[in-house]
Amino acid sequence: MKRKLVVIGSGMASGRALEHLLEADPDGWDVTLFNAEPRGNYNRIMLSPVLSGEKSYAEIVTHDDDWYATRGITCRFGEKVVSIDRQAKTVTGENGTVEYDKLMFATGSSPFIIPCPGHDLPGVIAYRDLDDTNAMIEASGKPGGRAVVIGGGLLGLEAAAGLRLRGMEVTVLHLAGHLMERQLDPAAGYLLQKDLESRGITVLTQASTKEITGKDGAEMVRLEDGTELPADLVVMAVGIRPQVQLAKDTGLAVGKGIHVDDQMITSDEDILAVGECIEHQGAIFGLVAPLYDQAKVAAATLLDEEAAFKQRQLSTKLKVTGVDLFSAGDFAEGEGREDIVYRDPARGIYKRLVIEEERLIGAVMYGDTADGNWFFGLIKDGTDISEMRETLIFGPAYQGGGTQADPLAAVAALPDDAEICGCNGVCKGQIVKAIEGGATSLGDVKAQTKASASCGTCTGLVEQVLAATLGDDFKMPEAQPICGCTDLSHEDVRRLIKARELKSQPAVWQELGWTTPNGCHTCRPAVNFYLLADWPLEYKDDPQSRFVNERNHANIQKDGTYSVMPRMWGGMTDANELRAIADAADKYGATVKVTGGQRIDLLGVKKEDLPLIWGDLNAAGMVSGHAYTKGLRTVKTCVGKDWCRFGTQDSTGLGIKLEKRLWGSWTPHKVKLGVSGCPRNCAEATCKDVGIVCVDSGYQIGVGGAAGMDVKEVERLVDVRTEEEAIEWVVAFVQLYREHAKYLDRPYKWLAKVGLDWVQEVLADATERAALMERFDLSQSVYQKDPWAERATPETRRQYEPMADLTLEAAE
Repeated sequence: MKRKLVVIGSGMASGRALEHLLEADPDGWDVTLFNAEPRGNYNRIMLSPVLSGEKSYAEIVTHDDDWYATRGITCRFGEKVVSIDRQAKTVTGENGTVEYDKLMFATGSSPFIIPCPGHDLPGVIAYRDLDDTNAMIEASGKPGGRAVVIGGGLLGLEAAAGLRLRGMEVTVLHLAGHLMERQLDPAAGYLLQKDLESRGITVLTQASTKEITGKDGAEMVRLEDGTELPADLVVMAVGIRPQVQLAKDTGLAVGKGIHVDDQMITSDEDILAVGECIEHQGAIFGLVAPLYDQAKVAAATLLDEEAAFKQRQLSTKLKVTGVDLFSAGDFAEGEGREDIVYRDPARGIYKRLVIEEERLIGAVMYGDTADGNWFFGLIKDGTDISEMRETLIFGPAYQGGGTQADPLAAVAALPDDAEICGCNGVCKGQIVKAIEGGATSLGDVKAQTKASASCGTCTGLVEQVLAATLGDDFKMPEAQPICGCTDLSHEDVRRLIKARELKSQPAVWQELGWTTPNGCHTCRPAVNFYLLADWPLEYKDDPQSRFVNERNHANIQKDGTYSVMPRMWGGMTDANELRAIADAADKYGATVKVTGGQRIDLLGVKKEDLPLIWGDLNAAGMVSGHAYTKGLRTVKTCVGKDWCRFGTQDSTGLGIKLEKRLWGSWTPHKVKLGVSGCPRNCAEATCKDVGIVCVDSGYQIGVGGAAGMDVKEVERLVDVRTEEEAIEWVVAFVQLYREHAKYLDRPYKWLAKVGLDWVQEVLADATERAALMERFDLSQSVYQKDPWAERATPETRRQYEPMADLTLEAAE
């Protein structure tokens, strides 16, 4: 007979416990799983990337419906437990009662809400689960939204960063003197604050909240010193409390949390507890690593095996894209303690080691955390560091006479018990054992050990363990062939086209040994772009080597009609253009849609009507908006200083100048620009391929942003004083991207490969910038033409008449 297990709470701790239990004894348990949330287990530590848009909820689901179904688990999601009868051994939910042989509490924690006036207003939320995350995403969708995050700890800062990436104006309030004071010393806290402020987040420390005011919802946060902060959303992230009321009502021993022993057993021998709801030897837990340790012990206890939970040292990392932060151990000042400090202000790097009696007891690292796990191992093991004291700050690669950092030497120096994956408690030895057992890739290691399967910050370190263990047998992911016609990668093809001066597609097929006579639908668009980018005067663009949208100069829709989008320079238009658009919409039965790029889209145009509608729009002076192309799409602007009281420069004028300079330029992928007239960033310049933020002193140029499948903030390229310099740098950057990027790589992907440092080094040379601009203008002299004007003629109209469309069938 199967034993009956009831689990209350479907979080990460109980989910991991069920994994261990059912892997060891898949047929021994009849499991019923209650959860107050209307869903199963998901990776809660990845809610921050969901909030920022870097991941979707589907990507962080740990156990889907199939997982529960194949294991015969009865899921009672969205149902709260009403009562527990320990004598009868039953659990009663809102929809009925179930018996148990063993019961497991995994009720988690509830957020602490500051009991200030107004804390219960609509728009005041905590940050604990998916519902909270969705509420923040919804609030961030309102233009000009302002958020106040109360709490400058891990969770509060992740919420602030996510909301800022969503476009909200964000202010963080923190009661202490510096951010994350439990994990960081004041110097690292200062660097973190400086980094967040550079992202447009306002940080107020030593800020005490007095009240939240508003009529129908939150409108204002007032501080004790009288400061008033407008707020459409208030997020409280000031701490958690174990959820213990049900356990208390059941008669279990409860203190700060549900009391458990080393085997995770409560005061009732048939009831276990795991996760944030427990108290073990006076400690409660909020990080995932000890929760997973508890889960493993709880499963062993249910299987009648010997196991004991032991509290261990923990390290901390912040899950904010672009912020490298590591903290472990005790870094407080004390008698008999010594510090080793390394600072590199230009690179934003700070490292501090705290030593006591020749033992490393604490480490704080900011900006360069590659050696964090090695230092963490020294802290946990209590290693005598006297022999390496002089070079300790430089990491493991410098020990034993080393003179320069070598990542593989560093990871090879780690002992087998060095923790690689903090979330899942996976040590180097476990990974090496998996590799010796046949794991040869990151995916293999992840499947066998769960290393890098949670927050992913250890992925690079896992790959280094693979490389150090397998040696020459380990191959880092290599560039794939451009297609099945050749073994050459995109990078190889670009290099050979230049080196061998190949100036036609037949020359490429012949000289580079293509296995098909004329290429295929995958390689022809890429080769066509490489040829026109490198040889604009000698090579003529081949329309048949373009995607169907580029060939038809309009975006095909799912019903077979097309969308037509005229260009509006910098988002500006006038009454005559609007009349022309309205007339065209009536004449061709188009649906009118305002786009996110400050333009108007005419949807539902038949293919045979394309030349006609182009002709009508051309007559009003409008040209193609290139909404279909691998080239410049839009330049989004705000109204700038001419209209806005906060504007510092003529952002609209600069945007128009950039758009008129760049339009018609073919690029490896679509390119979008934004120009904001002040740091309030109404044009969303900080998530564009190229973004300019105007400030009193000039122009801050950022590159490599993204706001699609991936969401990424720009990296600062340069600050310039004049509009002319801004245009010069942007044009040079676009040309450098044209000349070096792989086809279909957006700028942010290209930058990740070549490095921003290299781009800055190239563009810092005024002579090289001028040469890049000259080559760009040469290409524009050939290709900056309006395709609508060329196609809106009786001679070309026939090809748009209904017929079999023999076009490339390729997904864009």
